[in-house]
Amino acid sequence: MRTDYQVEPNQPPLSKALVDLLSQTEAATIGHVEHLGFVGDGILPITPARVSGQALTVAAPGRDGAVIYKAIDLIQPGDILVISRVDRDDIACVGGGVALAARARGAAAIIIDGPATDFEEIIAVGLPVWCRGRSARTTNRKIAVGGSINVPIACGATAVLPGYAVLADHEGVFVAERQRMEALAHFAIERQKRSARLRAHLAKGLSIFDFESDQQS
Repeated sequence: MRTDYQVEPNQPPLSKALVDLLSQTEAATIGHVEHLGFVGDGILPITPARVSGQALTVAAPGRDGAVIYKAIDLIQPGDILVISRVDRDDIACVGGGVALAARARGAAAIIIDGPATDFEEIIAVGLPVWCRGRSARTTNRKIAVGGSINVPIACGATAVLPGYAVLADHEGVFVAERQRMEALAHFAIERQKRSARLRAHLAKGLSIFDFESDQQS
């Protein structure tokens, strides 16, 4: 019996200008003004990290491990694999081998709406991974179920389209269309500069209301 995999074309990488902006942007700063685009607090980094890149999306059902490696073969440098566990199960589709292969192809990170395995190996590989904890139940390339690559998916609490800009750090994961991400990054960087001035003001024992008055004058 034939197993079908839906594979759509890759999107172009993010511009260097946008990547540079996102390297200065904190996800939590965007959280002050944006309510959509966050995958949710259950998807956490295995180790603290900050990355940005474009989404290479994967819809991965059941125990089919082949769809993940098919996606890895499509990775462009700087891509972030964003994986939806279609069945919302406890199967780990990412472990040490997947992390090693993805890093060798130039992936910036992997984000999974589900668990991972081989945490120690993933840490040794050095590829940032966000996931929903650990699982010893894993995928198998010999179990053919099918899956889709570069299609719209649901990751956690948000929709992710192929080519969306992704910002992931130790506070959370945020995704958005590229122009929207650029606008939010500019806003966040200016807010972070203001926050640095505010912290210096508060560190002197001064009132936050005096600071706000000075900013408005």
